[in-house]
Amino acid sequence: MDKSIKIELRSDTFTLPTSAMLTAMTQAKLGDDVYGEDPTVRELEAKAAHMLGKEAAIFMPSGTMANLASIMAHCPRGTKVLVGDESDIYIYEAAGASICGGVMYEPIKTKSDGRLDLYDLQQSIPRDTTDPQFALPGLICLENPHNRMGGRVLPLSYLVDIQRFSKQHNIPVHMDGARIWNAAITMGIPASTIASYVDSIQFCLSKGLSAPIGSMVAGSQAFIQNVYRIRKMLGGGMRQTGVIAAAGIVALDQMINRLEDDHINARLLAKGLAKIPGIICETQVETNIVFFRVTDSRFTWEKVVHFLQQHGVYVDELGHGRIRAVTHAGIKTEHIEQALKVIRHMLA
Repeated sequence: MDKSIKIELRSDTFTLPTSAMLTAMTQAKLGDDVYGEDPTVRELEAKAAHMLGKEAAIFMPSGTMANLASIMAHCPRGTKVLVGDESDIYIYEAAGASICGGVMYEPIKTKSDGRLDLYDLQQSIPRDTTDPQFALPGLICLENPHNRMGGRVLPLSYLVDIQRFSKQHNIPVHMDGARIWNAAITMGIPASTIASYVDSIQFCLSKGLSAPIGSMVAGSQAFIQNVYRIRKMLGGGMRQTGVIAAAGIVALDQMINRLEDDHINARLLAKGLAKIPGIICETQVETNIVFFRVTDSRFTWEKVVHFLQQHGVYVDELGHGRIRAVTHAGIKTEHIEQALKVIRHMLA
């Protein structure tokens, strides 16, 4: 294989739109979406809501805004959102809920499989909810699959428990399901089954589904109407958005089933890494995310990332010195084999 070829494993956000998406974008019927009159956006939103078994959905510019608007729609100012201490919402989304929404984050210890333990959630609820000195929880946020826990998928039995807990304490649940279709493929069930256990969910069109821009939020009609207002306030009210929504429709129609190829390639990469002396790699790969460490004392993670990049393999560190590799539509089996060859060369 030509070593000049760039093997992009930093993220599935590096995916490029397919030719079908580009064609659809040039032929999309357009209108002003702020007025609710873009027919392509309306089609995408109806499709997403139907596929997730929710009453309504809204097209958002990004997953960060999708999560932020969802938190603000659920949580009155002065309440708190219970989030995993390893969650993307808590670590990578610029504390937006606190800055824009007056909502406090309370980090909950994240288990190795991405779960937030019910006991820990219980401890975050004041014993006396009438005591004015305590902030009350307005929302529980889950991440599924869980990025920093290696793409782990939350089991349905856990979602049953979370739903029961949320109803018992009258606290809604929002799911950051950026890669929810990966989870559905792994579990062999419709995404709507997963979404049925939470009050709202966001997913990204621009990760494994390969659309160039955008995320979706789905939930009840009343909830989505509130998200519309917040999206406008945050500056996310776009106009002839059908130009990019058209790619999202193609993504939902054509790009979900092929995610299994990414999972196969991720497992192939993990198994190959685990066989290389000087590397520790978790081989329990459930989706398209692989984490590994280089234990050879000659290398820091910075040196590893730099060396691999110099040899055409792009990875990145994602917390605690761990290196992450993410497979996607632009990665084929031969790319995995070449990446492993470069890593073996590095450690030889």
